Amino acid sequence: MAGTRAERSNAAGRPEGRPETSVDGGSETAIGAPVCSIAATLDVIGDRWSLLILRDVFRGARRFSEIQGDLGIAKNLLSDRLSKLVDHEILERVPYQDRPLRYEYRLTAKGADLSTALIALMGWGDRWYATGGAPIVLVHESCGQPLEQAVRCPHCDQNVTPGAIRSRPGPGRTPS
Repeated sequence: MAGTRAERSNAAGRPEGRPETSVDGGSETAIGAPVCSIAATLDVIGDRWSLLILRDVFRGARRFSEIQGDLGIAKNLLSDRLSKLVDHEILERVPYQDRPLRYEYRLTAKGADLSTALIALMGWGDRWYATGGAPIVLVHESCGQPLEQAVRCPHCDQNVTPGAIRSRPGPGRTPS
């Protein structure tokens, strides 16, 4: 079947293969609107291999063999995860060789937006599981200094701690 998953959407606008409804706390309502953005995100990238593939692509790995060699993942699993990431327009396949035809994988704008989420996971792992200190330190390319990640209020221009965060229905929330 040709086209991306987004191009192959059904009449309700959902990509083919996505459920019309969810049962018991799934990530979609009967009309397909996300109930929880975290659950919807985890449906796409929530397994270990997808996150590690994205980590490798952010670090510059582009080719199947590079990713497979670094992760030691079975080829069938890597192929499946790459296809899913392409179908959800997080990665795109770009030909780099004609004979035989071979592709590399590049981040789309949607995929690049996952950078802060991966950095947050990395920082959490560094804090709670890296007993000898962070195994990798992310630095600002131009000055070489380590990066910090913070949640800021754009109105107050202040850092916000987890205890000061509240939630309320957003514009995408559908009435129950």
